[in-house]
Amino acid sequence: MTWLPLILLTLLLTLAVWQDVRARRIPNLLILAGLLSAFALQLLLPAGSGLFTQPFGAIGLLWSLAGFALGLALLLPMYALRTLGAGDVKLLAMIGAFTGPRAVFGIALCTLLAGGVLALLVSLYHRKAGAMLNNSLQLVLSSVLGAIAGQSAAIAEPAAASGKLPYAIAIAAGAAPYLIYAAVTGASLFE
Repeated sequence: MTWLPLILLTLLLTLAVWQDVRARRIPNLLILAGLLSAFALQLLLPAGSGLFTQPFGAIGLLWSLAGFALGLALLLPMYALRTLGAGDVKLLAMIGAFTGPRAVFGIALCTLLAGGVLALLVSLYHRKAGAMLNNSLQLVLSSVLGAIAGQSAAIAEPAAASGKLPYAIAIAAGAAPYLIYAAVTGASLFE
């Protein structure tokens, strides 16, 4: 029984990555199935430190909802700035429903790091690293200067795109260290 949440979340993340790579979107039905599964596990399994840590068990529905809310809140600004899609935000929120608020905060940090590394690798592979760095500088400057001037801080589409990447890969890569560490050691990486 202790492997069920890990297997289920791994399957959901794999499907999300596959859909994001294939169609550049994460289906709402997949997110809904993940949320219902996470909430059901939190309600049905005995109490413990978490679904992936020892003592194994549910953190409870309230902590699961808190993890969902924090996961949503952490990437929502990036959605508002139009740098991430809504599916990416909802995917991290779904992970938060499985792991709780403390772990989803660390997973989000790992996700942002993985996303930066992935963007750099993809731009190097496509020989667009210079365009990516130039775009990043331009976007940050226009956003910061716009906010200082009292205008919208929204990030505009760059003039010369350096490519897009399916961010579900970065989210899964950010969640993987936590899940692997917790499954192997029985301890939480970020708590």
